Order: sequence, then C-alpha cells, then structure tokens
Amino acid sequence: MEATQEKQPPHNIALLPPPGFIGHFIPFIELAKKLVYQHSCTATLIIIPDDGSPMNPQKAAFLRGLPPTIKTILLPPVSTDDLAENINVEMLVPIRVIRSLPALRETLTFLRDDSSCSPASALVVDLFAPHAIDVAKEFDIPAYIFYVIAANELSFCIDLPKYDELCTSEYNDMPEPIKLPGSLVLNPNDFPDSIKERNSDLHKSGLDLCRRILFADGIMVNSFLELESEAFKDLETRLHDIPPVYAVGPLIRTGAETESDRGSECLNWLDAQPPNSVLFVSFGSGGTLSIEQFHQLALGLEMSEQRFLWVVRRPQENAAGAYLNINNDKGSGSFDEFLPHGFLERTKGRGLVVPSWAPQIQVLRHASTGGFVTHCGWNSILESVVFGVPLIAWPLCFEHKMNAVFLTDGLKAAIRVKENEETGIVDRGHIAMIVKGLIQGEEGKQLRIVMSHFRNAASNVLSQNGSSTKALAQVVKKWISGN
Repeated sequence: MEATQEKQPPHNIALLPPPGFIGHFIPFIELAKKLVYQHSCTATLIIIPDDGSPMNPQKAAFLRGLPPTIKTILLPPVSTDDLAENINVEMLVPIRVIRSLPALRETLTFLRDDSSCSPASALVVDLFAPHAIDVAKEFDIPAYIFYVIAANELSFCIDLPKYDELCTSEYNDMPEPIKLPGSLVLNPNDFPDSIKERNSDLHKSGLDLCRRILFADGIMVNSFLELESEAFKDLETRLHDIPPVYAVGPLIRTGAETESDRGSECLNWLDAQPPNSVLFVSFGSGGTLSIEQFHQLALGLEMSEQRFLWVVRRPQENAAGAYLNINNDKGSGSFDEFLPHGFLERTKGRGLVVPSWAPQIQVLRHASTGGFVTHCGWNSILESVVFGVPLIAWPLCFEHKMNAVFLTDGLKAAIRVKENEETGIVDRGHIAMIVKGLIQGEEGKQLRIVMSHFRNAASNVLSQNGSSTKALAQVVKKWISGN
C-alpha cells in the first residue's frame, strides 16, 4: 500500500507596495488577487505606513473584503522628523522604505520560522522600494520589481544613467531630444520631475532607484504587449544587460468602490445623460491645480457647452501637493468658495461637481461617458484603455508628461492640452475648444476608434490564453520551482 503523500501548503508570495502613492498600492492589491485566484498561491501584503499613523484610511478601505488567503502585515511607523518639512514625495518614499528594512527583515524571518505561517517564496517590491532586494537575497528568495507604470518609462529609467553620463550640464542643454522606442521623441521639458535638475538631491535619488531596479531577478510591468509593443521589443533586446521583463497588465481596480452614497449620486446623474455625451474630469488621487488654473478650467467647461462630471479637489500651487495626504479634502463640504461666482447655477443640469472622489471605474464604464480629462497617471490611462474612453491629456507631475507624449504621439489616443508659454496656464478658450472637439468633433470620433481597438486588445491579453495571463503564469512557475 502506498504511503499517503502529505499535501504541500500553497506558496506564499510577499508583496511590498510603497508608502504614500495610492496609485501604486492598488495594482499590488490586484496582483495579490491574481496570485490567489488564478495561481493557488497565498499572498502577504507588507504595508509600510504613510506617516506616523497606523494605516491610511483609503488604503484600509481597499484591504477590506480581501480573502483570508491574502494576509496583511503592517510594519511599525518610522520617524522622518529629521527631514525637511517640504521634502519632495519622491525622495520621502524611498527614505521611508530604507528605514523600514529592519522591520521587513523581521517580518520575513517571522514568515519563515513561525509554524502558523508559510515562508515567502518570493518578494515583489515597488519601483520605489528596490533597496528591499538586498533583504530578499539574505533569505535566498527571488526579488521581483512590480513596475506599476509604463514600459516606456522603464526603458527610459534603465537608460537614465547613460543620459546622465553623456550630459555635461542640465538635460535642457542636450543638443538633441531623447528618442524612446517606437520613434517617440522626448524633450527635456517632458522628463519626469524627479530628474530634471541634475545637481539636485532628488535627481541623485531617482538615479539611484533606476540603478537598483536592475538588481532584481525579474521585472513585471503593469502594461501589455499590444499597448506598448515597441517598448517591450526594446526591452527584450537588452536581456543580456537587464533582468527579464514580463508584461502582466492591465491590472486595474476590481470589486466594489468605496463611498457608495456619493457614487450613487454620480451614477444616477449619468443614467439621465445621453450616450457618449459626458466629459469626466478628474486629476487622480492627489493631483491639484492652482487657483488660477482651477478658474480657467471651470470657465472652459462652461464655454464648451458640453456635459461634464468634475471631481473637484481643493486648489494648491503644488500639483503633487495632496499625494501624501489624499484625505485632505474629506469632509470639506461645498467647493463654492473656489469656483467662479455663479458657475454652479449657470451649468446646472449639464454639469455635476463632486468634491474629492467619484467611483472612477464605474464612471468610465458607463455608457454616457464620452471622454476623460486625465492627469495621465498610469492607472487612469489603463482604466481608460480597458473601457475604451478617449482622453484629454493634462499631465501634472511625476512621469505624467512622459505618459502624455506616449498617449498623443504614440497611441494617438488623446488630445494634449497646451499651456500658455508665458503664464504656464491652460486658458479657458483652449479648454472649451478641445472639450467640444473630443465630445462632438471628428477628432473625438477617431480617438474613440483607437481606444476601441485597445479595449479589445486589453480583454484578449487577460483571457485564459492571453499574453499577460501566460506571462504571470511563467513568473509564478519560476517562483514555485525556485529558479
């Protein structure tokens, strides 16, 4: 009689999203779900607090309702009192990661040694957390980067040390623009904010992150082959110099969204509008406009005479001012004080203004939504692609300008706003013109055709035999086999 073979416990994958950046946090949640539901793994989300508080309320909301096979371990807060009060968020996040490494080491030890846990078979970290790769190597487990933004940006990041060596002063003084895969031309003005000033500490930090990414055993990208074919071809040609790259996206939010009362208000209003007639206006989880630009946007929407659903955030001079404090508008009530006098009354019936939040996934999939003014965050772009919604590209900060170049010059799926060269403001007349063109014009019709194509492609890559499904399965197989 054969001995009964003891059933092996499922493989546990540890995931380390970054502090801050809710836009990076969401794809990690979705990746954990994929590992559990499609690959019979368990997942452990290791959370670094955003600040001194135990858990950001918005992140806590995303964690609610996860299956028991996705566990959460909250690391202790780290002090950043010694840092400058106005430190850039893209410097602050890696510092918080570095200061959390001892706690990460203790957590991986606990998962390995405690009989109630499963040891980590792999550690997946964010692009802002490559310092954690060294900790994974101490435990002899593979360390993978989950690159939650575009493959084009990854290609640029890998080349940044080379650009830095070739440049003798500032990037603005380079004799020629950078050429990205697919003949895209990137001018220095569209470089990510973190590396524009070469002598700054922020640039040094960004350069360090780009170099450390290459220490990973592999890189998963939240994108797909048909969307960024040229970028993935370029990365494939470099396999002797960089870790293997896997296109596993698009991973976007699934499941119920929070704040149902306000969500119902938005959806009920959309239900009463004609198909493809509403422009959705939202600048992400933390993007903000100056008070002057805020007024110009309001007046441009009014001049366009088109229907709109506008998610309004309190104006700030710093476009990234709310990214580490995404709840700063909660409970603030009416935004009448920031809007032009009489705006709400004049646009009543064809416009809906909501403070801080709207159920973006449900809005984008709604039949009445005909366009989206986006800050060009990668999550918003992927969500638009999945639901086939044409875009007005209004980049604010971080790598958003690079994304805007890709959307307009590469995909031909967006109209980019143009700022006044002297004031840096996008004026009301220009806003009205492109809004009307997107919703009613011939250009909008062409963009809708393009996005329809990519919508179908996104659906195909996530099917059972799709390229992204196969890529993730290949990665999991490596983790399980120990290769």
